[in-house]
Amino acid sequence: MQGNNNGSFFDQLEKKTNVKHQDLFQLAQSVNKTDLSNEENVRQLIHQVAKLANVSVSKEKEDELVKAITSNKVPMDFGSLAKMFQKPK
Repeated sequence: MQGNNNGSFFDQLEKKTNVKHQDLFQLAQSVNKTDLSNEENVRQLIHQVAKLANVSVSKEKEDELVKAITSNKVPMDFGSLAKMFQKPK
């Protein structure tokens, strides 16, 4: 039964983000191998995520994300992370 729940979760995630779950797994694996204290690595990762999600990230937002990630000040809950990626209203 749990497998069905996971499949359903990933199906919903794909529909909402238009990103295949295989791509998300590949991204997660690359993050695990990336030195997130290195600014260049973090910028490459941000570009990779933006391309995967088919969104643009402004230079200001990229700088904000790099600073938060390299200083280890990234929130670990999805709500706070989502707020970081939302466009200001």
